[in-house]
Amino acid sequence: MSVDFRTALQHYFAAWNASTGPDDLAKAVAVAFTEDVAYTDPGTEVRGHAEVAEMIAGAHAQFPGFEFRLHGEPDGHHDIVRFGWELVSLADGSAPVAGFDVATVEEDGRVSSVKGFLDRVPGA
Repeated sequence: MSVDFRTALQHYFAAWNASTGPDDLAKAVAVAFTEDVAYTDPGTEVRGHAEVAEMIAGAHAQFPGFEFRLHGEPDGHHDIVRFGWELVSLADGSAPVAGFDVATVEEDGRVSSVKGFLDRVPGA
């Protein structure tokens, strides 16, 4: 199976950065993730579009004026990709939160599972 990881990650970050309203977030999540997506990181475990959208909205509420950005080059094979990311302030470019995710990407280009790891967290 040949998966287009670049496009999948573009949609992934578009979902994480969709903050113009719940409808736009829901649409971005539907483009980026399968209906039954499973997302797990040290602070959360969610499943499905509604829970992922709620998690993303919570990140925006906690870090207003920030956006998620790909950090480094993604590395993938078969249907699995790992990639680093940072949460970057639009005001000053600082990145107080960073980590990496390992995602499974389906043939349709949508992410069906994510295992997230946090490398840098404020106060940790």
